[in-house]
Amino acid sequence: QVQLVESGGGLVQAGGSLRLSCKTSGSFFSINVMGWYRQAPGKQRELVATITSGGRTNYADSVRGRFTISRDNAKNTVYLQMNTLKPEDTAVYYCAAKGVVTITTIRDYWGQGTQVTVSS
Repeated sequence: QVQLVESGGGLVQAGGSLRLSCKTSGSFFSINVMGWYRQAPGKQRELVATITSGGRTNYADSVRGRFTISRDNAKNTVYLQMNTLKPEDTAVYYCAAKGVVTITTIRDYWGQGTQVTVSS
């Protein structure tokens, strides 16, 4: 069983910073891509940032230059450093592990989500 546990969400004023963490645990051999997605009330879930096992990153235009994704492969943990936060960044942030190779499958896994609220 593979589990993703997120931490680091909370309430912050506009212009502030937060750091999200997501640790993947369980029985698996490798994880291809790790990333963060977010879903605001009444909106669809959208990509925030992803990072491959080799360190290649991809960002949504709305966060590029303000957010930084990083990954510790030894700890199977992905981080999202969020700076210069804006009220429109308010959402539930979900961690994703894509292409997780286990003894029986290759599939994606999702965390339970962590709330980020940015006040104006």
